[in-house]
Amino acid sequence: MTQQIDLPPPAPATDVLWFLPTHGDGRYLGSEIGARHVSLTYLGQIARAADELGYYGVLLPTGRSCEDSWVIASAMVPLTQRLRYLMAVRPGLSEPAFAARMAATLDRLSNGRLLINVVTGGDPLELKGDGVFLDHDERYAVTDEFLTIWRRLLTGEEVTYEGKHLKIEKGKLLYPPVQKPYPPLYFGGSSDAGNKVAADHVDVYLTWGEPPHLVAEKLAKAKALAATTGRSFSYGIRLHVIVRETSAEAWRAADDLISRLDDDTIATAQKAFARFDSVGQQRMSQLHGGKRDKLEVSPNLWAGVGLVRGGAGTALVGNPDEVAARMKEYMALGIDRFILSGYPHLEECYRFAELVFPKLPLKATTGNDLGPARNAGPFGEVIANVVAPSERKAVAAG
Repeated sequence: MTQQIDLPPPAPATDVLWFLPTHGDGRYLGSEIGARHVSLTYLGQIARAADELGYYGVLLPTGRSCEDSWVIASAMVPLTQRLRYLMAVRPGLSEPAFAARMAATLDRLSNGRLLINVVTGGDPLELKGDGVFLDHDERYAVTDEFLTIWRRLLTGEEVTYEGKHLKIEKGKLLYPPVQKPYPPLYFGGSSDAGNKVAADHVDVYLTWGEPPHLVAEKLAKAKALAATTGRSFSYGIRLHVIVRETSAEAWRAADDLISRLDDDTIATAQKAFARFDSVGQQRMSQLHGGKRDKLEVSPNLWAGVGLVRGGAGTALVGNPDEVAARMKEYMALGIDRFILSGYPHLEECYRFAELVFPKLPLKATTGNDLGPARNAGPFGEVIANVVAPSERKAVAAG
C-alpha cells in the first residue's frame, strides 16, 4: 500500500524565473568550444530579454566560481523595468547588519525588485577558502542566528542580540526596504538542519529538480516542519530546460550539450562533488552516479547537466507540450515558481518563453504594480508588409 503524505495544495498558477550565468555560458558543457565571454554586455542582453519576455525574475548564482552577484545585479537593475533579482546572502561571510543595508539599498534602488536567496554553502573546501571552518550543522546554526538578526533589522527594530556565533548591540537600519516587512526569503535545504532553518525563517522553500515522487516527499516534510512553528511556505524548484519544437530535436540537443565531455572530465567533477557535505548535492549525484548510460531519471527529466555541474543538475527535456506537462505535475505537488536555465542562456531564454509560456497558467500579475508577467509575445514579422501572422491565423481558423 502506498503511504499517503500531506502535500501542499496544488498551485493553480506559477511564476517563472530565469538565470544569469555569471560563472560562464556556452553551447557545450565542459568545453571551450562555443564558450562565451560573460561580459556586462552579454549579461545585460539576457536580463533585458528576460524582462521583455515576461519572466518574473532572474537568479544570480554565488560562490568563488562566479562574478559577485550584488555587483552584477546593481548593474542590471537600470537596464530592466519589471525583472526581479534573486540575490544570495551568505551567512558566515558577512555580518547581518551589513547584509541588511545592502538588501535595503538594492530594494530601494530597484523599486522593490529584490528577492533574497539564503545560501549556507555545501563545499567545505570553498568555505575554508572564504574563512569559514564550521561543520555542516554549525553553519546552519549560524544561518539561524543571521536570519534572526537580519529579519528584525529589516522590519525597523533596534536589535540587541547575543547568540553562540553572532552578536549585535543596538543595531539599526536607518533606510528601510520598499517591500514589507522585507524582501522575500528563498531557501533550499535537504538536511534536517536546513529544513529547521527554513521552517523558522523563510518564505519560499526551494528544491532542486528531482523526480516528482522525491520532490513530493521533500515538500511534505518541509510543510509539516513549518506547521510546527505556525508558518507556511510557497514552493519553488530549480531546473534546467531543453525545449525544442519536437521531442527528437530536444533529445538531440541534450546529447549535443554533453558531446564534448570525456570520461576524465566527468570523473574530475564527480570527485570534487564527493567532498561536499551538502545533502542536496548528494541527492543530485545519486541520480546519475557519474555515468552517462541512464540519464533520463524520470519522464523528460535528464540528469546530464549534473555530470559536471554542481548544484542544479537536471533538465526538463522535450517538446513544448511535454515540458509544460512535466511542469504541471510539479505544480500539482504545490510548486508555484520555477527557476530555470538553459544553454546558451540567451537563446534558451527566448525559446522557453516563446514555446512554453503560452501553455502554462502564469500568474496574472507580478505584483508591486510592475505590470503583467504573462508573456504577450511578439506577433512575428508582418507578411508582405500587409498582414500580421496572428491575423492570418485568425482568418485561416474562420
